[in-house]
This record gives sequence, structure tokens and C-alpha cells, in this order.
Amino acid sequence: GVSVRCSGSPEPIKRDSATTQSQETPKKQLCGYLNKFSAKAPIKTWKSRWFVYDENKCNLLYYRTAQDMNPLGSIELSSASFDLKVGAEEGVFEIRTPSKAFILQAVDKQTMIYWLQQLQIKRWEFCSNQTRSPAEDDTDFPCLVCLFFPSIAEAEHEFLPPVKTPTDVVGPKAASLPAPLQPSHALQNISLNHFSLTHPPHLAIANTHKLPVNTTHIGITVTTDQNNLCHHWKAGMCPMLFSSSGATEMQKDPKSRLKPPLVRKDKKESRSLRCFAEGARDGRTASLQHQILVLEEDVKAQKELVKLLHKALEAAQQEKRESCRYLVTAKEEDRLELVRHKVRQIAELNKQVEALEMEKKELEQGLALKDEHIGELKAHVQLLMDKNQAKQQVILKLTEQLARDMPDSVGEADAIPMETLYKQQEEIEHLKDDLEAYKIQNQFLNCEIHQVTKIWSTVAQKEKTLLMKCARLQAHNCQIESKYLMILRKLQGLPDFASEHVEMLKGLIQEALQWGVKEEAMIPVHLSPINQYDDYGFMTIPEYEAADWKLLAKIQALEIKSSNLLNQDAMEETLSDRWNNLGELTPSSELKSLLRCGVPIEHRQRVWRWIVSRRVQHVRSPGHYQNLLQKCEAAEHPASRQIELDLPRTLTNNRHFNPPASQLLPKLRRILLAFSLQNPTIGYCQGLNRLAAIALLVLEEEEIAFWCLVHITENLMPPDYYSNTLIGSQVDQRVFKDFLSEKLPRLAAHLEQHRIDLACLVSDILFRVWDAFLYEGTKVIFRYALAIFKYNEEAILRIQDSLEIYQYMRFFTKTICDGRKLMNIAFSDMNPFPMKVLQNRRRVYRLKLESEMRELEQIKVEYMKEQAEHAASNSNGAVSEDEEDM
Repeated sequence: GVSVRCSGSPEPIKRDSATTQSQETPKKQLCGYLNKFSAKAPIKTWKSRWFVYDENKCNLLYYRTAQDMNPLGSIELSSASFDLKVGAEEGVFEIRTPSKAFILQAVDKQTMIYWLQQLQIKRWEFCSNQTRSPAEDDTDFPCLVCLFFPSIAEAEHEFLPPVKTPTDVVGPKAASLPAPLQPSHALQNISLNHFSLTHPPHLAIANTHKLPVNTTHIGITVTTDQNNLCHHWKAGMCPMLFSSSGATEMQKDPKSRLKPPLVRKDKKESRSLRCFAEGARDGRTASLQHQILVLEEDVKAQKELVKLLHKALEAAQQEKRESCRYLVTAKEEDRLELVRHKVRQIAELNKQVEALEMEKKELEQGLALKDEHIGELKAHVQLLMDKNQAKQQVILKLTEQLARDMPDSVGEADAIPMETLYKQQEEIEHLKDDLEAYKIQNQFLNCEIHQVTKIWSTVAQKEKTLLMKCARLQAHNCQIESKYLMILRKLQGLPDFASEHVEMLKGLIQEALQWGVKEEAMIPVHLSPINQYDDYGFMTIPEYEAADWKLLAKIQALEIKSSNLLNQDAMEETLSDRWNNLGELTPSSELKSLLRCGVPIEHRQRVWRWIVSRRVQHVRSPGHYQNLLQKCEAAEHPASRQIELDLPRTLTNNRHFNPPASQLLPKLRRILLAFSLQNPTIGYCQGLNRLAAIALLVLEEEEIAFWCLVHITENLMPPDYYSNTLIGSQVDQRVFKDFLSEKLPRLAAHLEQHRIDLACLVSDILFRVWDAFLYEGTKVIFRYALAIFKYNEEAILRIQDSLEIYQYMRFFTKTICDGRKLMNIAFSDMNPFPMKVLQNRRRVYRLKLESEMRELEQIKVEYMKEQAEHAASNSNGAVSEDEEDM
């Protein structure tokens, strides 16, 4: 049997379409017909498609009709943005995805706004559901979307009022209605060359051929098998053919699809003419007549197309009959005769084609003559138009001259051409329409920006929450590794450890020491990586050369990393905001509080410069530092030799002072030499190199670092702190031991038990202590020193080896990451002492130390006297070796 089916009218197919889904669930489903602009076709045009929103994937699927099973494509809305253009055709809007832009058209403006609002809501619902990941189910990380953005509709309705649902064109009911008519113009330039008939490759005919009957987007596929022969007729008409000018523009530039067509101009012209009573009827009559002519041309084109389809159908039926005869014939001779008959038909058709070609050439020649004649007529018409234009200009000039000559204003008003009034009224109407369109566009774009901003902030907050959780997990992992290494270290120190397990323990230790590098290379996301050096060049993790201490270095590195991960960004954002809002620096309680919390690295240089400049302005003069340097170059200072010896030993754990490639060592040398001339009483003393180096790291400029050293030694520290006897330094050491025994008795007893001398302790630099020290003086040093020991008290008490305590205290300030907690300990929890108490204890210990020094000096004098007397007595009663031999 033979069956012919046109795909333009498909048979109803039962599937889970939008209609079925809307009946099963009470929630409204977004679906309906929209025109989709096709830019891939040879003639760029609009095509009607059935669009359905997929709730699961946030995709907008589009089908050929509402009854189709398989979608033609999809639009991903989760990362898309929506836009509408002013000046485009009515109902046109755009969906931009990262890979492609889709241009759609609704039947009217109300339906377009409804689609845009619903698509925004669907996108927001999907993004909100995506942000509610399992990580947010944890009680420590609540759903931030619910806290910050509870309702999408309330906020966005402030920009663009909600539009009522157009149930006639949107929703499941629209699936039962016929597809809306697509925007079309009259069919033009239709010829047989636009139609094609295609045979499948498996047709059982020796020589397949193509019929000369062609039609636009029509394809006939013939399939055969042993039982029947089926002709599948697939016809798809181009839904819109533009006029000659419009089609050319659309082929050249796809963006021209958004330009307003001439129809809108006709609408505006007719609407503007309605404002004038005179000549309104003639305008409407002319418009209706024009529409009638367009419709008549459309009908003629449709009739011509129907004739072409009939011809194609007859050709297909003829081919079907011939194919059936060929298949029914049993003998080879009869089949051969049929093939010969077909060949003769082809030869006759070729002759007809040649005759038609000759006729075509004759027609083309006639057409060329006609074109020449038309060209002459156009030139003549143009000449007449030029003459007419010249006459009109003469008339306008005479009219203007007449208007100037008329004395009354009424005559001047009557002289205004009616055409000018029409144009002005038309421009006013156009401007009103554009103003309304811009208002709608502005409202929608504000709504779109508002929603996209909320989606971005929600995703950013979710990312931050996940990073915080990952940081906590990583810190917990570091703590577990640290405990594991501590167990290995304790096992390593057991004296009665079984010999057969020693090798296994060594293997475990070697394996543990290799952790970190391999694991960090496998992790794609690095959370708060611990660099080898900090922002100022100091080592962040300990590094020991002895093999026995490598395990301890690994334990301390894990503790530092864990502390940094747990306290990263803790109070830093609020503190940074307070510094940013501080403005110009002036002495105040707010500045004092901020300095105690610590200065962010981006503000520290500016703050230190302000403090130093303010405190040394009474002694600082332009060119003073350069004069000191010139004096140093002219004559060698006695302290230069000691300075050269101490330079290589300055901040050995800082890479900026590693000789010989260090660029800061020459600056440090000049600062110390200049200071030895600036303050001859002190000259140079060990410890000044460390102070100047720290100032140079932060301030960077050589001269301001020199004045910072002057400020510390002359304004902050006691007068004899850097004298030859170092009596001020010794007094403060005893005062600090006294405060430590009073405030932290357990820790003081523990250090005394293991004979830890705090005077020999060289700890790391804590810059937040320096921030407050430069502003307030030495009292904050005692408070922060006690707070640092209190901060790490439990960790120190757990260590039972004196050497290990020393090694731990070299880097224990690296574990202090919470500046707010340290400040509370220093100035609140430790019951801080006033400056008077510090001065009184300094006075007491100074008297004791001076008394001890006098006693030592007296003992020294007596000892020297005894030695001198003993030497004198030995010289008087002594006998030489020569005399003894005699």
C-alpha cells in the first residue's frame, strides 16, 4: 500500500505534555506558543514553536507543536539574562545564555511582560534551591538565602507591576488551540527552482533521478519493502517571506530583526491622523484599500503555490505508479522494457528542458529591453520630480514672503502648512510611544539587575560558607595529624621500646615528614595556604637542621596552620572597615582602641609614619639625616666595627636580611652609623640593629626608619635602657618575672622548674604589639607579653622538656591569629596594671640592682686588690731557677 502524510498536520500523539502535567499538579506550568527567530535558515525568519519550562533542569524546551514528543532544543535559564529592546517589533524579547542569544516574540506586549516575569521567577526559584546544598543543613551553617532574600516577588514588583496571566495564549489550555499565525508578508518570487524531490538511497531502481518540479522546503521520501510502498510527504513552508528590502536587510544583518517594521510606522501614521478631523476618512480608506491589495496578492501567491503542490503530487503519483509496475513485473524482459521507456521519457524531458532554456533566453532578452525602457521612464519621472520640487520650493518662498508681508498674526498662523502640523503631531505620537517603551524597558532592566545581583550575592555567600566549613575541616585534620605526630614522638623517646618495632616507627616518622607536599598537590582548592614566609619576609614555620627536631618542626607547623585556618578572617573584615572609615589620623580613643587591636598591613606604614613624624617633629629638621651620613663618610666611627659584626646576625629568620644579596643591610648600616652620631651617649648597643631592622621592614624609607629608632630610644624607653651596663633592660626583665609570677603562677612555676631563662628567649616579632607600643609606650609591652603567655599557657604547660620549650617559644607567636582575643586578655582579662605600678616596681628593682652592682663592684675592687698584693708578695720572695741550680 502507499500512504502520503504531510508533516504540517501531524496526527495527535499522546504523551505527558504540558496539559497532562497541569492537570496532575496544582502548580501552574509555564508553557505556550512563541515565535522564535531562526538565523540558520537560508532566509532568516520567524517560526512558531511550543515552549515548555522544565522545573528540574531550569530549561525552556521548545517543540514544533504542542503534540510533539521530542523537543527541537532547549534554553538554559539558570545562567541566562533577559532583555527587551526599545524600537523592536511588538512582543520581541531576548534571552542571552553564555553560548547563544535567543530572540523570541509574543503575540502582544502584555504576554511578553508575563513571560519575562515568569522566567525571572523560575530562574530565582531554581538558583535558590541550588544554594540550599547539604552543607547548609549543618546547624553551624544556616540557609543564608532564607535569611537575606525571603521573597522574590515582593522586591521585584516594586520595579515592574505583575501582569495578569493571558490564559488564552499561555498555559496548558493554549495547547488545544491552533498555533498563532506567524508574522508574514505576501509571497513573492516563487518559482519551480525552489522545490526539490529527494529519493532515498535504498530505492530499488537502477538510475535514480530528480523531477524538475521543486517547491520551497518540500521533500518527498519514497521507501520500499517487500509488503508495501510508502510515500512520506514532508512539507514545511517558510512561515514568513519578507519584501525585497526587508529580506535583504535580514540576510545582511541579523540585528536588523529588532528594527521596527513599516507596519509600526503605518500604525503611528494612522493613529496620528486620527487627531485631525480633516482628511481622516480618506486616510483610512486608502489604508484599507492597501490592505485589500496586499491580501489579494497573498491569495494569488497561495493559489500559485497550490498549483505547484498539485503538480508535485501528480509527479509523485506518476512515479509511484511506475515504481509499482516495475515491482509487479516478473519477467526481466518486461522490466528492461520499462527501464527503456523511462530512458526515453528522460530524453524527451531533456528536449523540453532545452526548449525551455531557449525560451528563457528569449524572455531574458525581452526583459532586458523592458528594463532599459523602464530606466528611461524612471529618468523621465525623476526629471519631472525635480521640476516639481523646484516649483514647490518657489511656492514655499513666495508663501514665506507673503507671510512676512502680512501685518496680522492671524495671517501668519494660517500660513503654516498643514503638512508641517501633521509631521509635528506624528513626531509627538512617536515620542510618546518611545517614552512609554523606555519606561517599560527601564522597569524591567531594574528588576533584572536586582535579581541578578541577589543571585550573585547568594552564590558568593554560599561559596564563603563552604570555604569556612572546608577550613574548619582542614584545621581539624591538621590537629589530628599533630596529635598523631606527638604520639610518634613520645614513642620515639621511650627507653624500653621494643627493638623489633624501632624500624617500623622510623618508617612511620619518615612517612609523616613527607606529608603536605603530595597531599596539597592533589587538592584542587587551596584554603589559606601557609607560605614559607609572611608578608614581611619572616619564616612562618620552624625549620630545624637536627634530625631529632624535624618531627617537632612538623608538629609546630601543623599547629600554626590549624590556628590560621580556624581564625582566618576572624574579626578582620570589621577591623578593616573601621580603619577604612577612620579618615585622617588624629589622637583619639578610637585610634587608641584600633591600635591595640592591630593595624591591617595595608594601613600599617601610613600609621607608623604618622606616629613617628608626630613624636619627633621637635627634633627633626630637613637635611639632618643627610648631614649625619656625610659625617660618617668623612671619619670612621668607633662603633662601626661592632656594627659590621652584628649586621649578619640581624633577624636571621627574615629573608630580606640574608647576606650577601640583601638590599636592606646597606640601609641598616647607614641608619646605625647615623644614630651613633645622633646619640653619642648610647652610640651603638646590641639590640639597636633589631629595632632599626623592624622599622625598615615596615616603613621601607631609610630616613623615616632612622627617626623611628630615635623615637623609640629617646621617647619610649628608659634613658639608661641601652647604656653600657644595660641596667634598664635588666630592671624590666625582673619586673616582667614579677608580673608573670603574680598573674600566671602555674606557668611561672613550670618555667622555673625547667630552668627557662626568659632573658635568653628570642621570640618572633608580633607587629600588633609594635602598633600599640609606638603610640603608648613600654606599658603595653608588659601587658602584651603577659597576654601572649596567657594565650599559649596550656600549650606550654603540656611540654615537659626544657629544650622543646625553647624551640616552641621561638615560634609560638605565629599561633596568635585572633587580635581581638589577645587585646581582651591584655587589657581586660589579666586585670591590667596602671603605669604607676610599673614605675614603682621599676624603681624598687632599680635600687636592688644598683645595690647589687655596687656590691659586685666592691667585690671586684677587693679581688683586684688581693690579686695585686699576692703578685707583689710573690715577686719579693721569689728565687730564680739559675740561683736554685747553683
